[in-house]
Amino acid sequence: MPPVAGAGATQHLKPNGPHGGTVVGVNAPDVIAALQDEFAGLTAKSTWGETSLFYNPGGTLPSGVYFCTVKEHDGTNDRASHLDRPGVFRVALGLPRDRYEELFGPRPPRPPKGGVVMTGHDFTATNVVMPHPVYAWMGWVQVLSPSGDTFTSMHPLFIAAYDAVLAKFEARRAKRSRSSG
Repeated sequence: MPPVAGAGATQHLKPNGPHGGTVVGVNAPDVIAALQDEFAGLTAKSTWGETSLFYNPGGTLPSGVYFCTVKEHDGTNDRASHLDRPGVFRVALGLPRDRYEELFGPRPPRPPKGGVVMTGHDFTATNVVMPHPVYAWMGWVQVLSPSGDTFTSMHPLFIAAYDAVLAKFEARRAKRSRSSG
Protein backbone atom coordinates (compact mmCIF):
# COMPACT_ATOMS: atom_id res chain seq x y z
CA MET A 1 0.00 0.00 0.00
CA PRO A 2 1.29 3.47 -0.77
CA PRO A 3 2.11 5.44 2.37
CA VAL A 4 -0.16 8.27 3.47
CA ALA A 5 1.17 11.25 5.36
CA GLY A 6 -1.11 11.81 8.35
CA ALA A 7 0.32 15.05 9.60
CA GLY A 8 -2.73 15.93 11.69
CA ALA A 9 -2.99 12.51 13.31
CA THR A 10 0.57 12.23 14.50
CA GLN A 11 0.05 14.85 17.16
CA HIS A 12 -2.89 12.84 18.52
CA LEU A 13 -1.25 9.42 18.58
CA LYS A 14 -0.42 7.99 21.96
CA PRO A 15 3.39 7.87 21.75
CA ASN A 16 4.07 5.09 24.22
CA GLY A 17 1.35 2.49 23.62
CA PRO A 18 2.19 -1.14 24.39
CA HIS A 19 2.80 -1.83 20.71
CA GLY A 20 5.55 0.78 20.47
CA GLY A 21 3.73 2.71 17.74
CA THR A 22 3.19 -0.42 15.61
CA VAL A 23 -0.32 -1.81 15.49
CA VAL A 24 -0.40 -5.62 15.44
CA GLY A 25 -3.60 -7.61 15.75
CA VAL A 26 -4.65 -11.17 15.05
CA ASN A 27 -8.14 -11.36 16.56
CA ALA A 28 -11.01 -8.97 17.18
CA PRO A 29 -10.13 -8.10 20.81
CA ASP A 30 -6.46 -7.51 19.87
CA VAL A 31 -7.48 -5.18 17.03
CA ILE A 32 -9.76 -3.15 19.29
CA ALA A 33 -7.12 -2.91 22.02
CA ALA A 34 -4.36 -1.99 19.56
CA LEU A 35 -6.41 0.79 17.97
CA GLN A 36 -7.40 2.22 21.35
CA ASP A 37 -3.77 2.07 22.47
CA GLU A 38 -2.54 3.77 19.30
CA PHE A 39 -5.14 6.51 18.72
CA ALA A 40 -6.15 8.89 21.50
CA GLY A 41 -9.76 9.72 22.29
CA LEU A 42 -11.43 6.52 21.08
CA THR A 43 -14.42 5.08 22.91
CA ALA A 44 -15.69 1.55 22.25
CA LYS A 45 -19.38 0.70 22.08
CA SER A 46 -20.29 -2.97 21.66
CA THR A 47 -23.67 -4.27 20.54
CA TRP A 48 -24.78 -7.47 18.84
CA GLY A 49 -21.30 -8.77 18.03
CA GLU A 50 -20.00 -5.48 16.67
CA THR A 51 -17.70 -3.05 18.42
CA SER A 52 -17.69 0.49 17.09
CA LEU A 53 -14.84 2.83 17.94
CA PHE A 54 -15.86 6.47 18.14
CA TYR A 55 -13.64 9.51 18.52
CA ASN A 56 -15.12 11.45 21.41
CA PRO A 57 -12.51 12.71 23.89
CA GLY A 58 -14.08 13.59 27.21
CA GLY A 59 -17.56 12.64 25.99
CA THR A 60 -17.87 16.07 24.37
CA LEU A 61 -20.49 14.97 21.83
CA PRO A 62 -23.48 12.70 22.53
CA SER A 63 -22.05 9.86 20.40
CA GLY A 64 -18.79 11.07 18.89
CA VAL A 65 -17.66 10.33 15.34
CA TYR A 66 -17.28 6.83 13.89
CA PHE A 67 -13.64 5.81 13.45
CA CYS A 68 -13.96 2.10 12.70
CA THR A 69 -15.92 -1.04 13.46
CA VAL A 70 -14.94 -4.61 14.31
CA LYS A 71 -17.75 -7.03 13.50
CA GLU A 72 -17.88 -10.72 14.33
CA HIS A 73 -21.16 -11.91 12.75
CA ASP A 74 -23.50 -11.25 9.86
CA GLY A 75 -26.29 -8.73 10.24
CA THR A 76 -29.75 -8.62 8.68
CA ASN A 77 -28.65 -6.28 5.88
CA ASP A 78 -24.98 -7.26 5.83
CA ARG A 79 -24.29 -10.89 4.95
CA ALA A 80 -21.97 -10.55 1.95
CA SER A 81 -18.79 -11.28 3.91
CA HIS A 82 -20.11 -14.43 5.60
CA LEU A 83 -18.86 -13.32 9.00
CA ASP A 84 -20.54 -16.27 10.70
CA ARG A 85 -17.64 -18.52 9.64
CA PRO A 86 -15.46 -19.68 12.56
CA GLY A 87 -12.70 -17.20 13.36
CA VAL A 88 -13.76 -14.63 10.74
CA PHE A 89 -14.21 -11.00 11.74
CA ARG A 90 -14.24 -7.71 9.85
CA VAL A 91 -12.27 -4.56 10.50
CA ALA A 92 -13.90 -1.64 8.67
CA LEU A 93 -13.02 2.03 8.49
CA GLY A 94 -14.11 5.08 6.56
CA LEU A 95 -11.57 6.80 4.36
CA PRO A 96 -11.56 10.29 2.91
CA ARG A 97 -12.81 10.34 -0.69
CA ASP A 98 -9.39 10.97 -2.23
CA ARG A 99 -7.74 8.12 -0.31
CA TYR A 100 -10.54 5.67 -1.13
CA GLU A 101 -10.42 6.61 -4.82
CA GLU A 102 -6.63 6.33 -4.88
CA LEU A 103 -7.00 2.69 -3.82
CA PHE A 104 -10.20 1.58 -5.57
CA GLY A 105 -11.33 4.22 -8.05
CA PRO A 106 -14.64 6.09 -7.82
CA ARG A 107 -17.00 5.16 -5.03
CA PRO A 108 -19.78 2.84 -6.20
CA PRO A 109 -23.45 3.83 -6.02
CA ARG A 110 -25.38 3.09 -2.83
CA PRO A 111 -26.85 -0.43 -2.93
CA PRO A 112 -30.53 -1.12 -2.21
CA LYS A 113 -31.42 -2.20 1.34
CA GLY A 114 -29.97 -5.66 1.90
CA GLY A 115 -27.85 -5.38 -1.28
CA VAL A 116 -24.14 -5.04 -1.88
CA VAL A 117 -22.06 -2.63 -3.92
CA MET A 118 -20.91 -3.85 -7.31
CA THR A 119 -17.11 -3.64 -7.31
CA GLY A 120 -16.11 -7.10 -8.53
CA HIS A 121 -14.47 -7.98 -5.20
CA ASP A 122 -14.91 -11.27 -3.39
CA PHE A 123 -16.25 -9.88 -0.11
CA THR A 124 -15.60 -13.23 1.60
CA ALA A 125 -11.83 -13.18 1.00
CA THR A 126 -9.78 -12.92 4.17
CA ASN A 127 -6.64 -10.85 4.73
CA VAL A 128 -7.35 -8.53 1.76
CA VAL A 129 -8.13 -4.82 2.05
CA MET A 130 -11.12 -4.08 -0.20
CA PRO A 131 -14.23 -1.90 -0.40
CA HIS A 132 -16.87 -2.58 2.24
CA PRO A 133 -19.72 -4.58 0.65
CA VAL A 134 -22.44 -2.26 1.98
CA TYR A 135 -20.77 1.06 2.87
CA ALA A 136 -18.19 1.50 0.08
CA TRP A 137 -20.46 4.19 -1.35
CA MET A 138 -19.51 6.20 1.76
CA GLY A 139 -15.79 5.44 1.39
CA TRP A 140 -15.61 2.55 3.84
CA VAL A 141 -13.14 -0.30 3.35
CA GLN A 142 -12.80 -3.66 5.04
CA VAL A 143 -10.40 -6.47 5.74
CA LEU A 144 -11.57 -9.84 7.04
CA SER A 145 -9.41 -11.56 9.63
CA PRO A 146 -6.22 -9.65 8.85
CA SER A 147 -2.83 -11.14 9.61
CA GLY A 148 -0.55 -9.10 11.83
CA ASP A 149 1.41 -7.99 8.75
CA THR A 150 -1.71 -6.90 6.88
CA PHE A 151 -3.06 -5.04 9.88
CA THR A 152 0.26 -3.27 10.37
CA SER A 153 0.38 -2.34 6.66
CA MET A 154 -3.00 -0.64 7.10
CA HIS A 155 -1.56 1.90 9.52
CA PRO A 156 -1.50 4.68 6.88
CA LEU A 157 -5.20 4.01 6.23
CA PHE A 158 -5.99 4.26 9.93
CA ILE A 159 -4.08 7.55 10.08
CA ALA A 160 -6.04 8.90 7.09
CA ALA A 161 -9.31 7.82 8.70
CA TYR A 162 -8.26 9.31 12.04
CA ASP A 163 -7.35 12.64 10.43
CA ALA A 164 -10.80 12.72 8.79
CA VAL A 165 -12.49 11.87 12.08
CA LEU A 166 -10.63 14.67 13.87
CA ALA A 167 -11.86 17.18 11.28
CA LYS A 168 -15.47 15.92 11.51
CA PHE A 169 -15.32 16.01 15.30
CA GLU A 170 -14.09 19.60 15.36
CA ALA A 171 -16.78 20.66 12.87
CA ARG A 172 -19.52 19.01 14.96
CA ARG A 173 -18.15 20.44 18.17
CA ALA A 174 -18.04 23.94 16.67
CA LYS A 175 -21.59 23.60 15.34
CA ARG A 176 -22.79 22.40 18.75
CA SER A 177 -21.07 25.35 20.46
CA ARG A 178 -22.68 27.84 18.04
CA SER A 179 -26.16 26.36 18.52
CA SER A 180 -25.91 26.26 22.32
CA GLY A 181 -24.34 29.67 22.74
